[in-house]
Amino acid sequence: MEAAARGMVRAAAEAEAIPVDRARGATIQVLIGPNEGAPRFFTRRFTIQPGGRIPEHRHAAVEHEQVVLEGEMVLSLDGVERVVKAGDAIFIPAGVAHWYENRSVVPTSFLCVVPKTEEYQTEWLEEAATLAKGT
Repeated sequence: MEAAARGMVRAAAEAEAIPVDRARGATIQVLIGPNEGAPRFFTRRFTIQPGGRIPEHRHAAVEHEQVVLEGEMVLSLDGVERVVKAGDAIFIPAGVAHWYENRSVVPTSFLCVVPKTEEYQTEWLEEAATLAKGT
């Protein structure tokens, strides 16, 4: 991608919103990554609807750096719950168990930057079936 070598700008609306695996009411958009010519990192935008949840999981070898763009949510880091809101920056070291839940009445979105690596594995610590409403 010759253009990416000079830099690029991409509108978030150009990135497809895909449901997050095992989650309820959450989508992910890859804003910039290797397919857009960025060789080392992924910049992703997550949106969690009111009542939405991304279940507890961890990544043994990958850290996450995040910024909440809008709304607020509950974030758990190794069992310690914190309310985070627009403007908050989050660092999740490799191996730290984490989950997200939007208990508010408006959508929450956050950016998440992770390195491109062959070692990106997700260990799910919570079953998706326990998250469905009305079951």
